[in-house]
Amino acid sequence: MSVLLVWGGVLGLTLGTGLWLIVAAQPLGWRPSLVERVAPQLRHHTPASRLLQEEGAATSPWGAWGRILDPVMGAVMGRLQRFIPAGEALAHKLEAAGSELTPADYRAQQVLCTCAGAALATVVAVLLAASGRIPALSGLAFVVVGALAGHLLRDQLLSLQITRRRTAILTEFPSVAELFALSVGAGESAAGALERIATSARGELAGEFERALADMRAGASLAAALKATARRVQLPPIERFIGGVLIALDRGTPLADVLRAQAQDVREMGRRELMEAAGRKEIQMMVPLVFGILPLTVIFAVFPGISLMRLGF
Repeated sequence: MSVLLVWGGVLGLTLGTGLWLIVAAQPLGWRPSLVERVAPQLRHHTPASRLLQEEGAATSPWGAWGRILDPVMGAVMGRLQRFIPAGEALAHKLEAAGSELTPADYRAQQVLCTCAGAALATVVAVLLAASGRIPALSGLAFVVVGALAGHLLRDQLLSLQITRRRTAILTEFPSVAELFALSVGAGESAAGALERIATSARGELAGEFERALADMRAGASLAAALKATARRVQLPPIERFIGGVLIALDRGTPLADVLRAQAQDVREMGRRELMEAAGRKEIQMMVPLVFGILPLTVIFAVFPGISLMRLGF
């Protein structure tokens, strides 16, 4: 297989794909349905609250390219979601990661990562096949592995983003809970304490409370806004905290003591996790000691004696 034949096949495949896309985009025999003809006349726009939008927020996470490619990507993602549905689980994971992407945008990023991995693997496979190091069938398997690696890499990045955000929220939670308890103990209401945290604190948890405050200003109740925050964060300590706040407000019990107790529980949980991590690190430190340093020590101690015994014989 010569290099010119390989490049000719790649260019021919690219040309065929482009021509197929041009033909597929032509509205040959397309007639709008009754619903599509009537929908523009019945459509009405409800303006969203400015409190829910940040200044300078882009309409699409893809920027100008997103506005150009939105129709094509929407059609592609609509077909892919028949086989790989987004579902509520993906939406919850994106909310836990604090991402502004929709499930369709995330699937589009997965497709792009898959295509990038396949393209990179194709280049490497073509170079190896042209030099005769691997056969053509192995090059095809190499391309498939590259596409799977690109797909899984996007999932791993999302999981890493969720883990980092949850770690940051658990680190900030005791201080935020004590600030909440201090504000309530000073005579402020729960909504006032929430507003104080949103305006004075910085971090992931303060951002979630700021979003809850925006929901309240948009018309939601305090209970609904806090429950939405617990659903987005998806952490048991935060859910217990919000549940304790709602129960205390419902029953009229003292709120400051409950919040301080929960903050202390989270600090104790952090200490336990730190001790467990230290124990795991201690075991991991034994691996180079047992399999690296100890055999070298034995070799340094035994080798001179063996050498002397050989010289003596």
